[in-house]
Order: sequence, then C-alpha cells, then structure tokens
Amino acid sequence: MNMPFSPQAIIVRTLDQEDRNELARIDKFVGDHVGGTAFHRPKWVVAVAKACGHEWRYMLAENTEGDLQAILPLNLIHSALFGRALVSSGFAVGGGILSVSDQATQLLADAVWEFAEAHSFPTVELRGGPTPCDKWQNKEGVYAGFVADLADDDENQLLAIPRKQRAEVRKGLKNELVVRVGTNEQDRTDHYCVYAESVRNLGTPVFPKALFDAVMDAFGSDADILTVSSEGKPVASVLSLYHNGTVMPYWGGGSFTARRLRANDVMYYALMNHARGRRCHQFDFGRSKVGTGAFSFKKNWGFEPEPLSYAIRTADGEEARDVNPMSPKYQLQVALWQKLPLSVANRLGPIIAKGLG
Repeated sequence: MNMPFSPQAIIVRTLDQEDRNELARIDKFVGDHVGGTAFHRPKWVVAVAKACGHEWRYMLAENTEGDLQAILPLNLIHSALFGRALVSSGFAVGGGILSVSDQATQLLADAVWEFAEAHSFPTVELRGGPTPCDKWQNKEGVYAGFVADLADDDENQLLAIPRKQRAEVRKGLKNELVVRVGTNEQDRTDHYCVYAESVRNLGTPVFPKALFDAVMDAFGSDADILTVSSEGKPVASVLSLYHNGTVMPYWGGGSFTARRLRANDVMYYALMNHARGRRCHQFDFGRSKVGTGAFSFKKNWGFEPEPLSYAIRTADGEEARDVNPMSPKYQLQVALWQKLPLSVANRLGPIIAKGLG
C-alpha cells in the first residue's frame, strides 16, 4: 500500500441488502475513484448473485461524517467442486478494495477476514487493488492487463496496430463479414452460441446464460454485444462493458470458422471504432496469463502488458483455491472437455462454471 496515511476515526460496516440510496452512493464512489472499475459497481455484484445463486455483501469504511473512505464488493462463493471463498469480485478479473487511504484499506481487510472466519470461508480473494498488510499474500507475475488509448479515427486506429497484426485485420475486412451491435434477445442468443463453442474448444465449461443476461440487464447502456457474421451465420461475438470512457471486451470468442475468416481480428478492430463512437478513449483488453496464446495475441495488437497483483488470504493449514483452467491439475479434464459434443458441454458447463466465481 502506498496511499497517504492520515489517521482518523473510521467505522466499518456491512451492507447486505439492496438499498437504492446506498447502492447509488457506492456507484458514485466507484465512478469518482481513479481505480474504480465495472467490477466494483453494485450492478456487477448483484447481477452475479442473482444469476448464479451466490450471496453478495459490500463492506464499507466511513469517517465520522458518514463519507465513504473505502468499499469492498464481495460475492460469497459456495461450490462442492471448488470450495468456499469470499471473492472480490465474483466472475471478474478486477475488484478488490477501493480506498482513499492505507488506514481504510487495512480496516476493511481486517473486517473481511473476521467475516470469513465467522462464516467458515477458508479463503478471501481480492482481485486487484492495494495489498493489505499482515497475513495477506501478494500473488503477482501470473497475470497481466492490457490497456491502450484509442486513436482519433478508423484509419489511424488501423495504422496503430503493428504491421503483422494489421495485415490480418485487412485480410478479414476483405471477407465480406457483417458487423452488428445490439442488446436484444437475438444478439444475446447469437453471442452465447458463439461464446459457448469457443470455450468448449478451449476445454473450459461455459457460464450460465443467465449470468450474461443479468449483466446486460443491470448495465443497460453500459454494455452491448458486437457480433460478426459470415453468410448470415454468427462466427465471432463479444460482450463489452463500458466504464468511465473505457471499453472492455469481456466475454468474447469465435467459432472454428472465425479463424479462417479472421473474424476475431475484425471484431476487435470494429469494437475499437464503435467504442470511439461512444466517446470512449481507452480500450481495456482485459487480463491474460503470462506466457499464454492470449497474452501473445494482445501483444501482437501493440498492447503493452501491465503486471497485475491479487491479494489472497487463507486460513491456517488451508490452500488457496485453484480455479485456473490452465493449472496442471486440470490438464486431463481440459482435454476431455474439448472432446465433448457441444450440446453436452452446454448442459453440463453452467452447472460447473457457476461455482468458479
């Protein structure tokens, strides 16, 4: 932690129900804070809870005048396969404590660990934000984030892409692909079909469609779906979140056909141009594990990796959850999942995936 320290009386409390005024106050704090993300917003936390059956909490630190000093969004993850954990935030690549001082950060960290012990959660995962002191482990060097400024227009956006990757985009643009952006039921259905096939091909279970619908419904105009079609059939699609002038293509994928058509390349280039039209100025390519194909793909687009750190605390004698599909312990399961018929994977996947958090 390296924020200014100014000792003052701070009170920590827990919000555990939908109070419109309280949630609006939290949302404003997130919007005003330079480190705030879509995953800190009540819209995200409550949508995850409703769609996947996990409870939610907000831990709040306030001064004596009632002004927010820090927040911590939490999803309470219960899974027979993957164990129990307090996660900030569930199904997100970001979250963690959002604070204005080291003092408030540490008080919230102490409070969430007390909550974990009282409710038999062996692990607390903070996905981003400052790392508290004491027994918190700082897990770094595993993931990197990729954020870059958007160009001023379509042509300069294309020229901003390194030469080899730009050539792939140009090839895709010659393939008579159709791009559309929307939020209606057809957009959602097409996106889910493409995304589900994509993650099956990678060997991982797909999230419940209810999660995508809940996020879309909660975020409203701050989320949309861009789909690329060939000869009337969707081949690539991405669900994006918008926050404070930044677009994040969060859940995206493509079919086997997409690779041949360079549909994924066209998709991300089209999203950059679409986001600029929405007055976005930054493109957040999300996180990737160091050394993976996704990591290299994003570097090929000219994005520089920024190391990410996650804070984790576990009870004495307990090991942290391992929900990374690229972990060696899951190699056999991944290989088997890739061979499943898509219809079977789509039935079984949501049952398993909603426990990942």
